[in-house]
Formats: sequence, structure tokens, C-alpha cells
Amino acid sequence: MSDVLVQRSEPVRVHGALGDWQAITIKFSGEVLPRERTEVFKGAMFAAYPGDLAFSKIDARNGAVGLIPDSIPKAVVTSEYPVFTPNADKLRADFLHHLLRAEHFRADLQRKASGTSGRKRVTPEGFLSLEIPLPGLEEQDALINAYTEALHRADQLEQEADAIERAGWKAFETALGVAPPPPLPDRPVFVARFKDVERWSHESILRNAVSGPDQQHSWPLTRLGDLVVDLENGWSPKCHDHPAGEGKWGVLKLGAVSFGTFDAVENKELPANLKPRPEYEVKAGDVLISRANVVRYVGACAHVEATPPRLLLCDKIFRVRFRPNSPLLPRFLAEAMKLRVVREHIESRLTGTSPTMKNISKPALLDIRFPLPDLIEQQRLVDDIGASRADAANKRTEAATLRQSAWATFEAALFTATEEPSA
Repeated sequence: MSDVLVQRSEPVRVHGALGDWQAITIKFSGEVLPRERTEVFKGAMFAAYPGDLAFSKIDARNGAVGLIPDSIPKAVVTSEYPVFTPNADKLRADFLHHLLRAEHFRADLQRKASGTSGRKRVTPEGFLSLEIPLPGLEEQDALINAYTEALHRADQLEQEADAIERAGWKAFETALGVAPPPPLPDRPVFVARFKDVERWSHESILRNAVSGPDQQHSWPLTRLGDLVVDLENGWSPKCHDHPAGEGKWGVLKLGAVSFGTFDAVENKELPANLKPRPEYEVKAGDVLISRANVVRYVGACAHVEATPPRLLLCDKIFRVRFRPNSPLLPRFLAEAMKLRVVREHIESRLTGTSPTMKNISKPALLDIRFPLPDLIEQQRLVDDIGASRADAANKRTEAATLRQSAWATFEAALFTATEEPSA
């Protein structure tokens, strides 16, 4: 490192307020961020500028090593954060940025930490004594360009996944006749009959001009309480803080349904001295609805495709009890609960004074109304939206695999470089 880095020791006079200077913090990920500090600075302070490398003496072994970003034009640090300027004739900043994240570099850096346990530090001298693979500038550029192109393609795949999901959901809403109207033009120019202006608002007239008359539901609106037997909630005894071990009983947490898919990991183990209540055991095919949480997660609903045994319903989650030969498919209900009109109903009926814990009552949930197609159409709609989500998931998996492969290729190139003379 001493061949490609020069230590910067530029004192900065700071008397309390920083003025144009910005204090920083370095995350274990290597990200350098502005630091909000209200207390007065004491002791010597030093300058760092975009492209400079800085590290925390005490946390460098955990990954707190990074480059000052362009968004922080004038950084200021204490003596606990040594600053170095890379030699631009030998080292590209982007190459250095990724090199700092390489597994073998971090392992070498950890070995440079010295001192008592819990207070080990990396000194500037120790940091500069590290050996790194140093390809030529052209090869550095080629490695970074290949890695960057792979990341760009991965980003594109995730954007495609998002678009697939949005299109699938829009098709679901449109089929039910509840898709949101298109946005109004910024500077509308339109013609309306005077008798229409007398009857309707200018916004309604404009919407008719842009997208035609207001959408009508393609299927009859049906009340949830007229379709199901009941909503039952479970039991919330005092449990351990960890998930249930193998063969143990567990009680679901709200996180099991908060994000619209069932997550069996979100549970707490039932203490051995408490007798489980098997009548509350969650089964495949159940539809679960959160009755309490922060606003956006109250009414969150999940269909249980599969579940491990011995997981119990908690008292903050409702389970839907369907009628025999029900005209409502469980998977369709789980999707209908995400509709904008349903969410508006839920959020208008919340109770509770705490901003972090709102509630909705059973009667309020049973009073929800949504379009109800026949069973054949319900099945088609949930199959279609399921297929769109599966396509999106495949795109995201491809993106994750591409990122991992690109990084593995970059690191492999560095290991190859270590067979040549190191700097």
C-alpha cells in the first residue's frame, strides 16, 4: 500500500462550528456518510477530500475503510481516522474501492490489528504495509468495466421484475374494475357542456374527457361478512425471544403476515411449561389477517401455501373461517385484501392512540366490500398474478446470481494477480 498511497495530514482549525467542513462516519460496509454532530469538537482535526481513502483505527478490521465520495467535498476527521491520497498514476479509485471489499484484503487487514482484546487497532503503518495485487491501469479499467456492466444488467433485471409485478397487479385490478384512474394532464385544455359543469366538478369532467366515464365494477361488490363464517384470533402467551426449535411449539409474530406472504420464521418458541393449544395451529390453506400493527400493515393478509407443524395463531392475527362450498377462494381473498379500495376502508376504520400500534375490529373487517367474480374467474386471476410474481422472482434470482458471479470473477482476477509481483 505504501507504493500507491500517500498519507494526508492537513490540519483544519475548528472552533466548535464546522462551517463548510463536514464530519463523517465510515460504515462497516465501507460506505462513507455525513455525520450529524451537535457537540463541540475538541482536539486536532484533519482534512479529507473526494477520492481520499480513510479508515477507522478501531473499526478497520470490521470493514470501516472507504473512499470519500464526491457528495462530501470537504470532510474533516479526528486523528482516529488516518487519511491517504491514492497515486492516480498507479491506482484507479474505482478499483481501490472494490479492492477494499475483497475477502482476502479484509482478512489481511484483520491480521494487522494489534492491542488488547476488544480494543485492537490498525495503525497507519500497519495499513501501509499491506500487500495488494496491482494490475496495470488498463487491466484495472477492464476489470471495473466488466463488473460495472454486470451490475448494470442486474439492475435492469430487477427493474424488469418490478415492471412485471406492476403489470400483473394492474391487470388484476383492471379485471375487477377497480384500477386507479390515469393521472390528469398538467395543463388540460378541453371542452365541456355548460349543463355538465353545473352537475359535476371540473375534475370529474376532465376525467371523463381523458379516460371516459368513471369505471364501474365489472363484478358485484360483496361484503366479506356475507362470505365467511367468522374471523378468529389466537393466543399470545409470554414466549421466548427466539424462534421455535425443531419439534417445539411456536406462536406467530405479526411479521408472519406483514408483507403479504406467509413467513413461518416469524414466531417465538412456546415455553416448555405452557401447554400448547392445538386448536390454534396454523394449517396450509389458511388465510391470516393482521388486526394490529403500524398503519400500513394493519389488515395485511397472507395465504398459507405451506407451513411447518406446531405453529400457533397469536391474538393479533385473525384466521378466516370459510363457509362450506364457499363462493370465495382463499387465495383470491388474500389478493383482494391488497386492493386500494380495501386498504382505504381499513385505514379509515383504524382505532388506537399510539402511532406505532393501530387496530381494526372484527366488525370493521367483516364490513369490507370488494368485487367478487365467479369461482372460475377468481382462479384465473390468482393464477395470472401468481405467474407474474413467479416471473418477477426468477428475474430477481437471475440478478442476484449475476451480481455474485461478477464479484467472484473480480475477486478471482485479484487472486490471479497476486501470483505476479505485488505492490
